[in-house]
Amino acid sequence: MAKATLILLHGALGSREQFSALAPFLQDRYDVHALNLEGHGGAALPERAFRIEHFVENVQSYITEHAIAPAHFFGYSLGGFVACALAKAQPELAHSIATLGTKFHWDAETATREVALLDPATIKTKIPKFAQALAERHGANWEAICWRTQDLLWSLAGRGGFAPQDAATIQQRVRVMLGDRDATVTLAESHAIFQALPRGEFEILPATPHPFEIVSPTRLAQSLLDFFG
Repeated sequence: MAKATLILLHGALGSREQFSALAPFLQDRYDVHALNLEGHGGAALPERAFRIEHFVENVQSYITEHAIAPAHFFGYSLGGFVACALAKAQPELAHSIATLGTKFHWDAETATREVALLDPATIKTKIPKFAQALAERHGANWEAICWRTQDLLWSLAGRGGFAPQDAATIQQRVRVMLGDRDATVTLAESHAIFQALPRGEFEILPATPHPFEIVSPTRLAQSLLDFFG
């Protein structure tokens, strides 16, 4: 019997390479695909701005090209937002969704705080190792990716993020996961989305912060295997 398809979607400033430690724990059971959203992972920057709708188009095109619908989705952080937006726009493409550390609620105050963390000059000065990691991940475009992501976050604030009323339209099974040490995403916003989902589940991952690089791949894989079946 053919394996079910599982698509992995990275977060802001991320790339598919971030799933290299997680994917091996999933490949025995699923046909695992990890893709770079446009402009990420060393790809040329598109002429258009970073927008959720454009990232959804990236996923739609990938699914069509590989003829793999419907698929299971795991989205980390922004990737979870993209997966939920896809399910809302084209429900026939998504079988089920798991998210981790996805910030659903966005307003001006939130965007102001998060945008400040994405300033390339500040990153180079205060977190040089992170700047180096971004340069290795994205090449010479890494600073432009930071600026475009700042613009994306402002656009999310302008639309109010992904609201409970948006979640209420998703009929697929969705598991919202949050690390107990996540300093970026609040329990309240995650729980509000869970409660609005018709077939929602909620899970707190122990000893788990927001940065994906220090999330335990074995612990995360255990949750995903349990959820997707």
